[in-house]
Amino acid sequence: MCPFQQVFKSTYLYGVFSPINGEHFMLELPYCDTELFQLFLDEFSKQKPKELKLIVADNAAFHKAKKLKIPENIILIFQPPYSPELNPAEKIWAKFKRTFSNKLFSDLDSLSEFICNLAVSLTRKEVISISNFDYIFANTYWTNI
Repeated sequence: MCPFQQVFKSTYLYGVFSPINGEHFMLELPYCDTELFQLFLDEFSKQKPKELKLIVADNAAFHKAKKLKIPENIILIFQPPYSPELNPAEKIWAKFKRTFSNKLFSDLDSLSEFICNLAVSLTRKEVISISNFDYIFANTYWTNI
């Protein structure tokens, strides 16, 4: 038996994780839509602005919206449909979900605080160990830093 809570409020965690050097960037936002994905891209773009960033994304409509303005230092690579196993971020999300499953939070602020603590405690070494997929290292052009 485990605790159960009917949920009517949500929060969304946007994030990118480098399986090569373990760097990561996350933003908690109130919705999952084109406008907030644009905000995420813009903020991520400001982190090491001279660095070219490759983001593996699924085929969600807001990832491909025509009104998106992809920053010059970001390239979106779309994974094939129904293949979350190709996205390094999915293993990180699975770790996060396992951490807070079967926990009850009195309100959305408590959940946000819990998620923030998870995000802050995530180390580069942990990101590498969780998200490194064999295909990433199959070609040297991925790993030339």
